[in-house]
Amino acid sequence: MPGAGIRRSPGQDPTGGPAGGGAPSREMDGMQTTPSTTQAPQQQLSAIRPGRYVIDPASSTVTFRTRHMFGLGRVRGTFAIRGGAVEVTGVPGEARCYAEIDAASFRTGNPQRDATVRSARLLDTDHHPVITFEAQRLDSTAPESTGLAGQLTVRGVARPAVIAAELTGAGSGGFTARGTVQVDRTAFGVTAYRGLAARRLDLTVEIRCVAN
Repeated sequence: MPGAGIRRSPGQDPTGGPAGGGAPSREMDGMQTTPSTTQAPQQQLSAIRPGRYVIDPASSTVTFRTRHMFGLGRVRGTFAIRGGAVEVTGVPGEARCYAEIDAASFRTGNPQRDATVRSARLLDTDHHPVITFEAQRLDSTAPESTGLAGQLTVRGVARPAVIAAELTGAGSGGFTARGTVQVDRTAFGVTAYRGLAARRLDLTVEIRCVAN
């Protein structure tokens, strides 16, 4: 199983610091909106000073769209980001990223459905409380987006994933970014309620990173 050997303490990221809670509470000086849709991946990264940045959980979120009732109903919801870090090295094709999502924070506005998704039949958040994403390289096959290529781990199962990311703002104190990815839940062993619950989820990740 690719990446099955990933073992990380919930409080530790691979760039050498705590996954969350360490972000200074200050505004990013000189924040500028960055129209990344016309920039190649390395051009986007050049707008960020090399260094280590921590994800600010209070200003970051994961939203998702999917369907239920055999595809007839739309479902939207959120996860909370616990924390993480991004290291911009300045080396072409390289960017390190680690993020943790609180699996038990799954919310769609329907308490009964939310409890079912958190149960052992689906996310099993009592035994697998953290969803992680870890990347160490860029996938530049799409010239107008930055692909973060890495491993997504859900319920202890790691699978390759590429997040299509764009830089939405950058300043001397940090940056903001948005990423999208489609996830097939069955690839992670989340197979209950086939048909009744959709197989795929469209995730959007929005993060604020602060220089550490």
